[in-house]
Amino acid sequence: MPLPRIAVLVSGRGSNLQALLDAIADGRLPAQVAGVFSDRPDAPALQRVPAELRWSADARAFPDRAAFDAELAGAVAACRPDWIFCAGYMRILGPDFVQRFAGRLLNVHPSLLPLYKGLRAHARALAAGDAEHGASVHFVNTELDGGAVVAQARIPILPGDTPETLAERLLPQEHRLVVAVMQLAGAGRLAERDGKARVDGQCLFRPLQLGSDGVLSAASRD
Repeated sequence: MPLPRIAVLVSGRGSNLQALLDAIADGRLPAQVAGVFSDRPDAPALQRVPAELRWSADARAFPDRAAFDAELAGAVAACRPDWIFCAGYMRILGPDFVQRFAGRLLNVHPSLLPLYKGLRAHARALAAGDAEHGASVHFVNTELDGGAVVAQARIPILPGDTPETLAERLLPQEHRLVVAVMQLAGAGRLAERDGKARVDGQCLFRPLQLGSDGVLSAASRD
């Protein structure tokens, strides 16, 4: 049986991409990265994979977002992905791209969605006086960070935390979360239907939660 093919969209360092590559290399994630795509030709993440798996174009060189998205969509489709994962991809995807890959397009966001969509999530969690923070993996739809949430990882907010320390402590949990969700997806257990995330055919009424053992489980109902 062929391994599931993952296309990864990146804009920066690519630490979540590296988490996927490491999980594939050590056998935790039976899948293959079919291509890595960036809106920034100088993104360090591109250097994490061989040249033949890289695609990039400077989005600023295109007349509008739709033109860039069309070029990106063609390149992504050419690698025949089963899943497309936005791992630190900082451009908003337009509706044509989202609709073309609907149901297999995932994103990781550094907040406990639906809280703090968009930018500065760490600072906003601190400003709100929250007791905990986290990361979410969700399906992508045409609303910014608004698709069905699959799973979340949580950490406590500690006295003296800054946006920087919070981001640093969250990142390892984010890596584990990304791998855990892609394990579900790669095994054929994850789907989206009617705007809802489903695992093993069952609708998720609450996001799965990442345990300290790296395993996803249903949220408690307290």
